[in-house]
Amino acid sequence: MRVVSSFKSFDRKASRFKPQPKVLVLCEDSKSGKRYLEEAAFYFRAKAQVEIVHCGVTHPSGIVERAVVRQKNFDKVFCVLDRDTHMCFERALNVAKSYPKIQVIASYPCFEFWLLLHFGYSRKPFSTAGKNSPADLVTKSLRAKPSMADYQKGKDVSYFAQLLGKPFQQARALAPKVLEDVALSGEHNPSTEIHLLMDEFEALSKPQPIDT
Repeated sequence: MRVVSSFKSFDRKASRFKPQPKVLVLCEDSKSGKRYLEEAAFYFRAKAQVEIVHCGVTHPSGIVERAVVRQKNFDKVFCVLDRDTHMCFERALNVAKSYPKIQVIASYPCFEFWLLLHFGYSRKPFSTAGKNSPADLVTKSLRAKPSMADYQKGKDVSYFAQLLGKPFQQARALAPKVLEDVALSGEHNPSTEIHLLMDEFEALSKPQPIDT
């Protein structure tokens, strides 16, 4: 009888917490960015609740459209988008606004600006120069940083592990400060919301009590 009572007590205790939400993260980068996000989810022990997929399209509106189709199977859907020179970027944002489950995680001009913040604060705009897009110029700046000389967007390298520790914590602290400046200046270039996804991963690792 004591054993049965013990199991019942355990069941009651377990029921105090909400089921972990099922989360989908869609990104356009099939290698470095996707691996970074997968490893970040694993680091925060959120991997069991998070599915990260490269959805086969590399433009913002296509990614959001894929999110709309798949959202019914998830509690939350995050679309990790690069502004860069995509003509359909604003359209993608407008479509996402119509669906409460979908949240855009935007980077101006690209995900690599988040990596650049691991090395210090920056608000220097990136604009097209000759054959180089704004994203090309962010990557060029990133390659000038310690240990990043060989960075390639499509390279399957563990940049999360490489930058974990003080650089990672610095990026998490600086990204919100950049957004504060965006709010004051109205200029998004450069900025990123990747830290919001890191916050989400961290929250997923913690049991959420049921409201009483």
